[in-house]
Order: sequence, then C-alpha cells, then structure tokens
Amino acid sequence: MASESDRRTSRRLRDQVERLLSHEGPLPIVAAGDPVLRRPAAPFDGQLDPALLARFVAALRATMHAAPGVGLAAPQVGVGLRIAVVEDPAPVPEEVRLARGRVPQPFRVLVNPAYEAVGAGRAAFFEGCLSVPGWQAVVARHARVRLTALDEHGHPVDEEFTGWPARIVQHETDHLDGTLYLDRAELRSLSSNQAVAGLWNDPAPHRAAESLGFTLPD
Repeated sequence: MASESDRRTSRRLRDQVERLLSHEGPLPIVAAGDPVLRRPAAPFDGQLDPALLARFVAALRATMHAAPGVGLAAPQVGVGLRIAVVEDPAPVPEEVRLARGRVPQPFRVLVNPAYEAVGAGRAAFFEGCLSVPGWQAVVARHARVRLTALDEHGHPVDEEFTGWPARIVQHETDHLDGTLYLDRAELRSLSSNQAVAGLWNDPAPHRAAESLGFTLPD
C-alpha cells in the first residue's frame, strides 16, 4: 500500500504534468544549471494514469521533433520521472552513416531504462544536448550496449544497440541518472555549434583531436 508521502508525490507529479500540458505548443526545455537535471529521476510506478502518460509521451515526442533532436528525457522538461523518448530518421550522408553507425531508429518510449556495456569497444564522436544549447564535445561511449526498460504499455524491452543508436540510449538514460554528456566529455574538444560546422564537420573527430590536443580511444 502506498504511503501518504508517496500519494502526495504522485499528486504533485500529476499536477505538474497537467500544468505543462495545459499550454499550447512544445514543452519548454530545461537548460543546464537547473537542479532537476542533476537529480536521479524517480522510477515510474504508475504516478501518471495511462491517459495522462499517453498525453505526456505525445508532448515529449512533439517537443523532441520541434527542437529538433533525436531523444528527450522527462527531466529535460522539468519532470523527475524515469521516462524518455527516442527517434532518429538519420538523414545523413553515407560516409557519416558508415563512420558513426547512424541508422534510422523508430519512435520508442523508454520507461525505467538501464544499460550495460556489451564488450569493451568504445567510440568517440561529437555530441550535443538540447539542455546545453549551442555547444558540442567529443564523448567516448560504449560501442554496444544492452538496454532493459519497459515501453509505455508496461511491456519489457531487452535489446542490444550499436553505433549511434547505442549513443542515443546511453545519453538519454544518463539524463535519468542526473548525468549530462559534459560529465563524460573530453573538455578540450568543447566547441560551439558554429565551430563544429565550420571546422570539425568530419564523419569522425580525428582532425579535431589532433588540432585541439586530446586523445581518442583505440
């Protein structure tokens, strides 16, 4: 039986989500510096009823598309629940697809996700975040991960991801643990979006590593 404290927390979350959804258009995205991005999100355990959860997921998806981005976690709109959405049409040149393993990903809802590395391989590429607008940095991440989660209907997800899809699910799951990509980044690589587009717009960041003085994983 839920405690009175748990019931108050659930009511607070329901009221917060209802307020967010009462406004037209994409949800406001929280920027780095807000404490909600640094607190581990609470496991989802039915705090939102199915209808409200469906509306919230739809709003997360619309906000992700409008940004635009390929993933969005609930804390990025100020809601401390372990829920994220991902989707990537991957409209990239063939050389980028090959270098980064970036292939289209269908829309997915990840509830209470967790990942673990599969093998020792790592890959490093420039990465950005909707909550750290205007900047990118090189992040070395696991090249292959096993993701476990639930979907929005409570069905189990147990799947391996490689390449860019693996990067996306790691990035979004990290958000739910209070971790930003900058915590894992090679800070010597930190570059404005303009610098990345003008100087480091290569399929892989080898020139950036040589010019900015950082090391890529083998």
